[in-house]
Amino acid sequence: MKEQENVVEYPLYLAGKAVKTAAWLDVHHKYQTQVFARVALADAKTLEKAIASAVKAEAEMAALKPFEKQKILLHCVKRFNELRGELTEILIAEGGKPRGAASAEVERLINTFQLAADAVTQMDDGRIIPLAVTPAASRYRGMIKQVPIGAVSLISPFNFPLNLVAHKIAPAIAAGCPFVLKPASLTPISSLKIAEVLAETDLPKGSWSVLPCDRQAADILVTDDRFKLLSFTGSDQVGWDMKARAGRKKVTLELGGNAAVMIEADAIIDDALIDRLIGAAYGHAGQICISVQRILVHADIYADLKKKLITKLKKIKVDDPSLVTTLVGPMIKEAEAIRLKKWIDKAEKKGAKILVGGVLDGVCFEPTLLENVDSKLEIYKDEAFGPVAILEKYKDFEQGIATINQSRFGLQAGVYTQNLNKMLYAWDHLHVGGVIINDVPTFRVDNMPYGGVKDSGLGREGIQSAIRDMQEERLLAIKQ
Repeated sequence: MKEQENVVEYPLYLAGKAVKTAAWLDVHHKYQTQVFARVALADAKTLEKAIASAVKAEAEMAALKPFEKQKILLHCVKRFNELRGELTEILIAEGGKPRGAASAEVERLINTFQLAADAVTQMDDGRIIPLAVTPAASRYRGMIKQVPIGAVSLISPFNFPLNLVAHKIAPAIAAGCPFVLKPASLTPISSLKIAEVLAETDLPKGSWSVLPCDRQAADILVTDDRFKLLSFTGSDQVGWDMKARAGRKKVTLELGGNAAVMIEADAIIDDALIDRLIGAAYGHAGQICISVQRILVHADIYADLKKKLITKLKKIKVDDPSLVTTLVGPMIKEAEAIRLKKWIDKAEKKGAKILVGGVLDGVCFEPTLLENVDSKLEIYKDEAFGPVAILEKYKDFEQGIATINQSRFGLQAGVYTQNLNKMLYAWDHLHVGGVIINDVPTFRVDNMPYGGVKDSGLGREGIQSAIRDMQEERLLAIKQ
């Protein structure tokens, strides 16, 4: 790193080594808006070197023993603990993430690498299968082992630039796969700090690269058949287009959401529930795939919940993300804030009522609560990815479940009820990747299978799930 005119320079990491290039990407402070850092940009030649190096390292990476992988991952855990303060400040600056959320993400980064370190010693080495199922196969015995799939390409989003990168890199190390990672251009520094720590480890020479680059240059990460897997987290439009162009490689997609929480009449409408709804809908300015966008409330308690929610929400303001008290910081860029404002204005013209908020000031969008929104409008049916939620009423449980299922997305959904039969009905009938009972759909623990159905994606994150995706079965049949 080099400091020049108060702008810090970060190298990229090509084949495990820090490299400065002729081209640089400016990184803006998302609240103060000025350039505070710049990162080296990879070009097509750099990407080609990274891919060739990763492929060359496949055999050595696959040969790593469990104790060697665990040593690498535990070194990362130790160093990330030591870098807590610096990583938190980076998240605040480059991502506009409020301090509390930034600190929580650093904790999750550490936990994710720890879970991967634990998983290395818990992975099944293989299994025996009975082959003597016919007279012709009576003299055969079979065994299956898991082997690394090979070099993988990883593309991460802006909103969790530490932990969602960890959910790609840590499983790759545990599985024994070389990788090339492209971080989000809006928040590349977090990934480069992870790379800085990886460079201290005994990972095989040339087995990994972290390369900020523009979308055109990064297209080879999607189309090149030398990669055996593409793992992408981002928008649904981009993700499904990538899958269509990915060729023979395996593809895992963690895409957008339109998360709903459903609150039954037997729920206790207290301060804790209201605070949970507000945190889930407006934390990090709603820029979370499983942020609460739709709040479905049973008719019997609708008026009471609406009143309490409005009263508390009016006290929440957009503020400096560096403050401990801030819940809602800036949106990632002004263009996204303007897009959200247009969606809300359109809904209002079509009869929606703004109960709270709706005001835009640069990148700062006031927490907004809407009512009577037409389900055909973008703000209802698409991913808002901003500090807005929609309040709506339902009369019976099955109707509420059906309303949630109308969405083209299916990441996670939350249901508040004390009725066990309704809990199980929701689990059976909700078309989502995860059903969260008596909590918001924003709940996530880093070892659980996480992912969606429909337009929300393909495959699952979570350490064990991701490791399985990055390995494949190899059969051994022995004739006795």
